[in-house]
Amino acid sequence: MKFKVEILPNYRIAYMRRVGPYGPANIEVMEKLKKWAHEKKLLESAILFAIPQDNPETTPPDHCRFDACIVIPSDYQVDDSVVQGEISGGQYLIYEVKHTAEDIQKAYSYIFSSLQNKEYQLDNRPIMEKYIGDRINNPYCEICVPIKSL
Repeated sequence: MKFKVEILPNYRIAYMRRVGPYGPANIEVMEKLKKWAHEKKLLESAILFAIPQDNPETTPPDHCRFDACIVIPSDYQVDDSVVQGEISGGQYLIYEVKHTAEDIQKAYSYIFSSLQNKEYQLDNRPIMEKYIGDRINNPYCEICVPIKSL
């Protein structure tokens, strides 16, 4: 699987959080965020992130946090429907993956096993799935793995 190393900037975001087992309900919170963003005219050229905040192997399923995020302008005033936050920039391994549950699951398995054999070490920031623009015309996402060089 191919990857590239990129330095991502800090992003100001609006997000909605879901707490519970990872799975289909994460899609629901992303759809709710996209509906909000569409109503606010933020969706057309949006950068979206799906961020599982916890490792389901070490966190009980009912405590796992999932954030559906959209990058917002620095001067945008959020309402009570969303939470304002920031994604920390830095160095990331970027893997382009077809946006299907099966391909994303395969990618995560590959990424974790391949990190053992690379000159990179996982950093203490969450792994993110990044979506840009219209998924109908671009059926791919980027899995962004935070790293630090060894």
